[in-house]
Amino acid sequence: MKALLPAIARPLIGEQLPDTIDAIWFDTPEMAEREIGDADIAWVDMQGAAASARVAAQGERLQWLFTMRAGVDDFDTGLLRERGTVLTNGIGLHRAAVAEYTLMGMLVAAKRFDEVLHLADDHQWSTQPPGTTLLEGSSALIMGYGDIGRAIGKRLEAFDVKVTGVTRSGSEGTLRPDEWRERLGEFDWVILAAPATDETSAMIGEDEFTAMKKSAWLINVARGSMVDQAALLTALRKRRIGGAFLDTVTPEPLPSGDPLWSEHNAILSLHLAGRSDAGMFQRAARLFLDNLRAFMEGREMTNVVDLAAGY
Repeated sequence: MKALLPAIARPLIGEQLPDTIDAIWFDTPEMAEREIGDADIAWVDMQGAAASARVAAQGERLQWLFTMRAGVDDFDTGLLRERGTVLTNGIGLHRAAVAEYTLMGMLVAAKRFDEVLHLADDHQWSTQPPGTTLLEGSSALIMGYGDIGRAIGKRLEAFDVKVTGVTRSGSEGTLRPDEWRERLGEFDWVILAAPATDETSAMIGEDEFTAMKKSAWLINVARGSMVDQAALLTALRKRRIGGAFLDTVTPEPLPSGDPLWSEHNAILSLHLAGRSDAGMFQRAARLFLDNLRAFMEGREMTNVVDLAAGY
């Protein structure tokens, strides 16, 4: 059974692969493209989700595709479904990193620490803090109260933030998809942590910005596609909301001339929220090996993606 695997993972998994696995270790997208045509198993994560998706689309014989990423919107899930390929993702691997980054973004926004850094860079000493907002006593709406959303909520509760989640079912005190819009005006923070699907595309637009508090901040650690970026720019320029901390935007990378770069109340963090130390790659290797054993033994694997739903 042929498995196409990243060379960077070889020190972590190479000695633990079954003898029945014919491992091909790639270190460039070009090599991955050459080898994936007859592969049964593939782990094709590499710099740039588009490259991974392009390689995966050429795996006509793939039985199982593994990705470290939590979001799978770059993959052609319809094609994978048609071919009968099982896709497993990295839910859980990025939980702590994204949750901590979200909290950092909220603190940066509350204290306008971005402006503090600008003052320091210019060697200016100011006795007036640019931001004095407290997280304590504020309220946050978390769109997508799954693995990452709940991790964010848990950390915010430690800061005495009142947390309300949005889920499909509306269970455990969360709001359903048809309930959150009418309550947008109650929240100081609107946090996007949902998967990118047709239903979440441009879900935050002109009407939503108008309904939000004028002091509220949008925090996006999900996907740029969830926000109508033109409507966001208008909302920022007309001071309809307090600001936006954006880990993700559309497109990525954002062109150097895009007005978001210079918008005073937009803080861009370059899609870095999911990055963490080398331990994350080690955890990914363990997840791959656990799922490989399950795959070889015909057992259910962990983090199987619903290809119809897209997550």
